[in-house]
Amino acid sequence: MIMTTPISEEVIRSLHVGQVVEVSGSVFTGRDSVHRHLYDGGKCPVDMRGSAIYHCGPVVVKENGVWVVKAAGPTTSIREEPYQADVIRMLGLRGVIGKGGMGKQTLEACREHGCVYMHAIGGAAQVLADVVTEVKDVYFLEKFGSPEAIWHFAVERFPVVITMDTHGNSLHSDVEGDSQKKLQELIAGI
Repeated sequence: MIMTTPISEEVIRSLHVGQVVEVSGSVFTGRDSVHRHLYDGGKCPVDMRGSAIYHCGPVVVKENGVWVVKAAGPTTSIREEPYQADVIRMLGLRGVIGKGGMGKQTLEACREHGCVYMHAIGGAAQVLADVVTEVKDVYFLEKFGSPEAIWHFAVERFPVVITMDTHGNSLHSDVEGDSQKKLQELIAGI
């Protein structure tokens, strides 16, 4: 399935854990500094409603006066757990892209506000950079530095897997539960 931003709440609520989708349109990077800034009441310089925030510190260089993305792999998302639910609500996000999953607060915000967590492929930074067709703008570059800035990317068929949905399902919780069960079985067999 290909989803183009802005994504409607109806489309997001039709998605389920395990689905593979491709995102096209606008995606905005945001890491620790951006999340903390927004959580603390700072203003967002761009309208992200209906789009996705990508936990990514991309490698971006200027070539002949144009920003070019060289690497755009996901960073670990759980660091944003203290802030993500509020950021989803404040910005009207329909997606969060990262790796490793998030916790119960984010899962509840996804259910309440119509958002999904999308897992991007770790270790594929250069492959994912290839789906960035344009750097439309950059915000907070001087304030936070390149990896922590908000980069506004146009993407074409960015591949992700839905791992937290609006129905309260979390592949990350399922895997953790299964792992704990198997560990207990192994310990009992010793």
